[in-house]
Parts: sequence; structure tokens; C-alpha cells
Amino acid sequence: MSVNIKIRDAVKKYGDNTIISDLSLDIKEGEFFTLLGPSGCGKTTLLRMIAGFNSIEGGDFYFGDTRINDMDPAKRNIGMVFQNYAIFPNMTVEKNVAFGLKNRKLPKEEIASKTDQFLKLMKIDEYRDRMPERLSGGQQQRVALARALAITPDVLLMDEPLSNLDAKLRVEMRTVIKQIQNDVGITTVYVTHDQEEAMAVSDRIAVMNAGDIQQIGTPKVLYQRPANLFVATFIGHTNVIDAKLINDNGKAYLELPGGHKVLVDTIRKEEIYDRKVKASIRPEELVVDRDSKEGIKAIIDDAVFLGLNTHYFVHFEDGETAEIVQESQIDSIIEKSSVIYLGVKTEKINVFDESGSYNLVEGVVNDLDVYKKEA
Repeated sequence: MSVNIKIRDAVKKYGDNTIISDLSLDIKEGEFFTLLGPSGCGKTTLLRMIAGFNSIEGGDFYFGDTRINDMDPAKRNIGMVFQNYAIFPNMTVEKNVAFGLKNRKLPKEEIASKTDQFLKLMKIDEYRDRMPERLSGGQQQRVALARALAITPDVLLMDEPLSNLDAKLRVEMRTVIKQIQNDVGITTVYVTHDQEEAMAVSDRIAVMNAGDIQQIGTPKVLYQRPANLFVATFIGHTNVIDAKLINDNGKAYLELPGGHKVLVDTIRKEEIYDRKVKASIRPEELVVDRDSKEGIKAIIDDAVFLGLNTHYFVHFEDGETAEIVQESQIDSIIEKSSVIYLGVKTEKINVFDESGSYNLVEGVVNDLDVYKKEA
């Protein structure tokens, strides 16, 4: 039976060094929730606090209505999948999967039944008599996942489970993990620094930096309307361009490189006044206009053909650089050193204050805001 997880005002310290301060979070029952951020941001520390492997210096952690701060890790009914698989090298696949069930002293028939169920669910039934040394990395990770799920945990915790796999296996395994999580319906907390991986598997994502959560939302929300410049640059690729916001009779215009101005209808009314800003324009939001000389003037430095799309790397007259993604043309790729003019899909771009601390456009959703209101 999965549970919801509630964290309020969490604090983690190592001596005088505070790693996490005043962090609050709600994870829904049955949700696939990802902690995403760069190395050292506190995501694994938070996961280990949930698991009971790290001490808690402040705040409250709940599984459902049960406060777990002082609960022994063995009694929290969690399944754990680690970066290095942590399966027992001296046991067969079958015995690895059955290990947690035997520890719980379940009847032999139930152990055999559940072990068989999860061997088949993870599609490793044919390897049940193999030793781990004879398995590929992906197969070993399937064993680790089967072992974690076989005990029917309330919560599944996964710490960078795919980072040791090659690129092709990572894509394959993240699909497997998401499908299994959907089938089993277990509350899952997943840690990764890979934003593409996070977007592929998550119901919601918490983007972390320096021990703080920057934004919580669905992959689509984070990509389309990031709360600040850190989230915009960490989720997907984006071009960050120095620009000016101009108020012209209550309408917001963005002055881009070369003095090109575009009307931006999405700026919140209270934010429309003259100032310097940062424009976040994703590569697919810059459009090459081959037929006119209107728009942002740019010079092509390089072109990379990737089948469906071609990536162009350009610089503007002021020296700023940008990346553009265009659907590949049948006739030709635009040659290096060519002068082009760019239009902007203004309804999709994001505009931040000069420091990048908040987004000026309408429609920014941050599930973190509920905790600020509580405070």
C-alpha cells in the first residue's frame, strides 16, 4: 500500500555547515516524483533523510499520518535502488529477489510466488539461476528493482539508478522503470542530475539548487514556464540573451540584439516598465526567415545535421551567441558564414528580471508557493 509523503521545514546539517534549510514538500500517493539538480545540491541528502540513513536536524517527515523522524529505517517499509545496484554477488538472481521476503520470514509458498511474480514482471525470469557477474548492467538493475518491489514497500526510493549504464541502456531502463511504476502504482522518489531522464519518467519534478527547491511542477510546466533563470537553463537547452524591456503606452516590447524590437503580450502588467532583462529563448523558438531581412541579424558559425532537425550555431552583431533548431530542409543546409535573419515565437519565450531571480511572464505555476503561503 503506497502512501503520501509530507515534509515540513526540513533541516540537515553537517557540523556548522547547513546543507538543507527550511525545506517543505508534499509527494502524492502513487506519484513518480523526481528530485533534480546538479551534483552537491542536496537531492541525495534529502532522499537519505526520507530513508532514515541520514539524521534530521530539524523539521518533520511523514508517511501518511505517521511521523517517521525517529523511526528505524527497517520499519519504514521502503524499497531502495542504488546507483551501484547493490545486489549480492554470491547469490543467484532468484535468491537476490527473494532476499527481502526471507528477511521478513514470510511463508515459503508466498516467497516463491512473489519472487516468481517480480522476476516475470522485470523480464528476468530466464536468468533466475544466473550469478550477477554473468548479467549486463541493465539486467543487474532489473534485479535490484525486482528485489526492491518484491517486499511490497510503501515507498520506492531510487538514487541515480541509471548513471552507470550506457546511453542506450539508460533510455531502455527509464522506459522500464516508468512502466513498472505505472503498473504497481507505488509512491516513488527518484534522484537524478539528468534533466532529460527526469522529464521522461516523472509525474512532477522538484528542481533543487544549493539545498533549496527552486520550482515544483510537471515536466511541461518547468520547460514552458520556468520560475527563474536557473530552472530555465537546467531544464532543456535555452539561449539566454541580454535584452531591454520597454513600456510603450502600456504595451511590453523586448529590444533584442541589433535593436530589433518585438511585442510580448505575455508580460504581467505590473512588470511592464523600462529596464534591463534576461530573455530565455529556446532553440526551437528562433525561426530563420529566408525570404526577408527583418528580424535579428545573425551569422552562422556552424551547422549540425541530425536527421529530422538541423542545429545552427550563430552569433549576433554584438557578439552574443545562440543555438537554433530548425526542421531539416530537403534542398540544403544553410552554409557557414551566411547572414540570416531570425524571428521570435514571442508567445513561448520567457523573460526574467536582470538578476534572473523571477519570471515576468504570465502563467508561471510553482507548487512550491503553497508552502510560502503556509509560512
